[in-house]
Amino acid sequence: MRSPDYPNADVPRWAAVDAYFSERLAPVDPQLQEALGRSSAAGLPQHEVSAVQGKFLALLVGISQAKRVLEIGTLGGYSTIWMARALPAGGKIVTLERNADYAEVARRNFVAAGVDSLIELRIGSAADVLPTLQAPFDLFFIDADKPNNPLYLDWALKLARPGSIIIGDNVVRGGAVVDPESPDANVIGVRQFIDRMSTDPRLEATALQTVGEKGWDGFSIARVTG
Repeated sequence: MRSPDYPNADVPRWAAVDAYFSERLAPVDPQLQEALGRSSAAGLPQHEVSAVQGKFLALLVGISQAKRVLEIGTLGGYSTIWMARALPAGGKIVTLERNADYAEVARRNFVAAGVDSLIELRIGSAADVLPTLQAPFDLFFIDADKPNNPLYLDWALKLARPGSIIIGDNVVRGGAVVDPESPDANVIGVRQFIDRMSTDPRLEATALQTVGEKGWDGFSIARVTG
């Protein structure tokens, strides 16, 4: 058993498993690799989902046949491209990014991937942009600053319809999510986010831990019931 003091001790093995699954189920895609390369060259933080996680998001869009997707947190647009490719005919993604430099990199990535016509990129604080959006959205991917996750959940519920799917990324925080005394604003935001999902009668929700090239983390997924 690995020491709990070293939760990511098996990251090399986890990354190897991710590489194995990626090779077979989400093989190297030149456009997506170029998007990652442009993001890295521009100095963006390497916080993108992994290839297998991107494929998972695309599958959720396809399974739910989501025609309107809202992503909170664009970064370089890697996950946005995955989801845009899975949209049904007439589908659209609205993605929010507060950093104008990141947004410009994402815009170039969308054009290069040939999906820019499917994506509406809004620049600005999500807290400012969310009140301007028109409901409903069919699927939400919340992957931005964690202290504001409770706010983003509130807005997702306002912009949702019965049956909408709400996905939250990075909810495990290397295991820190279980610490009610954590002073980390990210952990506090995620715990409040999970607490709200657990008590809101409009939601059916669960959360799963993941390991892989991104280390130990996880995501939540909720369905709006009413």
